[in-house]
Amino acid sequence: LSKKIDVKFSSTTDLLDVPVERIVNTLVFAPEIAAINQPIRVFVQTTSDGLLIGNEPKELLGSTHVHLPSGITITLTNSFKTLHQGLYYVDYTPIEEGTHVFHVIAFSQGTTSHGSAATNVLSQDLGGISEQIIRLNTILDDTSKELDVLKSEIEGFDNTLETASDKIDESTGTISTSVEFISEASSQLNSLLFPIIASIGIIVALQIAILARRR
Repeated sequence: LSKKIDVKFSSTTDLLDVPVERIVNTLVFAPEIAAINQPIRVFVQTTSDGLLIGNEPKELLGSTHVHLPSGITITLTNSFKTLHQGLYYVDYTPIEEGTHVFHVIAFSQGTTSHGSAATNVLSQDLGGISEQIIRLNTILDDTSKELDVLKSEIEGFDNTLETASDKIDESTGTISTSVEFISEASSQLNSLLFPIIASIGIIVALQIAILARRR
């Protein structure tokens, strides 16, 4: 097997300096959600050509800062600690509600790299919100049980009202029957008394007539 290679010769033996371009990558890891006045930890990773770089965080990350929701900027120059070469962290306590933006600036061997991450700060953490939800669910369960008891009592009251209504209807029917009986008895009594009263009237009239003749 043979292979043809083109070879070109330079006209001079002088060496040329070829600049090496360095690329520094900066990654920022921050929690998405946090609570006000509760400390959080932000991690920073700096690499170049896939290798972790950097030693002293004060020199490497000296211009790093955080943007607060109110527009204030707080520097984190002396706050970073080294976890490992190229791995750093800072403990930060948010003092405002809203979005906090961590702007990390890494400077290594004349090359600058930027990285950022945002954290939404709430009035309380998710644990507190979860406890409130659990407490609310408990209250709702108790309320549901009380409503069930009240529903049972109302159903019992409805049954009592129905029974009372039935008894009232029965009493009304009995009274109506009694009134009918009384009316019939009154009619019968009138039919009996009328001849007697008529007879008494006739007798009285006869006595008056007899007395009148004697005089």
